[in-house]
Amino acid sequence: MLAIAGLHAAYGHTQVLHGIELAVGAGEVVSLMGRNGMGKTTTIACLMGLLRGRGDIGFAGHDLTRLAPHAIARLGIGLVPEGRQVFPTLTVRENLLATARRGRWTLSGVTALFPRLAERAGQRAATLSGGEQQMLAIGRALMTNPRLLVLDEATEGLAPLIRAEIWTCLAALKAEGQAILVVDKHLAALRGLADRMVVIEKGRTVWTGTPAALDADPSVAHRYLGV
Repeated sequence: MLAIAGLHAAYGHTQVLHGIELAVGAGEVVSLMGRNGMGKTTTIACLMGLLRGRGDIGFAGHDLTRLAPHAIARLGIGLVPEGRQVFPTLTVRENLLATARRGRWTLSGVTALFPRLAERAGQRAATLSGGEQQMLAIGRALMTNPRLLVLDEATEGLAPLIRAEIWTCLAALKAEGQAILVVDKHLAALRGLADRMVVIEKGRTVWTGTPAALDADPSVAHRYLGV
C-alpha cells in the first residue's frame, strides 16, 4: 500500500536522508526505528508532503511526491504528529469533529476507544494532560478514517500507565486490520505490535525484518538502537 524507495531529503545544504527504503502493506504494522537525529521524522515529513524530497513515494497507486499535505491526507493517510499538536483553544469534541470524514470511525467510536475523551468532551484541549492530548491526537487522526495511520513518536514523554494504554489501543486497531506506521523508541512494546521493523541510521535504511529476526540477532539493536 505504501512504498518509499530511494528517498533523499535535505534541510538547506544539510543532507538528511540518503535513499530511504520503506514499505507498509494493507493491514500491516511497521515500526520505523533509529536513534535520535537519524531521519525518522524527516521521513514522515516527506511522506506527508511537509518536506520535498527526491525519490519515489507511492500510496495505493498514487504518486505522492508532488502532492500538497491536504491532498495526501485525503488519499487516506492520517498523521499523529510528534508533539501531538492538537488545537489548544478548541474543545476535545471540536478537535475530533474538525477532521471528521465519513467512514467507520465516528465520534462515538473514538470515544469508545478512548473513554477519557468522552469524559472531557467539553474541555479545551490545552487543559488536558500530555497523555490525554496524545489520545486526542490519535482520535483526531482516526476521524479522518485513514487507510494508513502514521504515528511519529507515539508514546514519547508519557507516563508508563498512559503509555501502556496507548499500546493497548494500537493493538486493538491492528486487530481490526488498520495499517499503521509507527515511530517510537520503546523496543519491547514494538516487538509485540509490529509485523515488520525498519531501522535507519544516518538517513539510510540499514535493516528490515520481523521482531523474531531482530531477537535472533541482538547485534542489530546494540549497533543501531543503543540497547
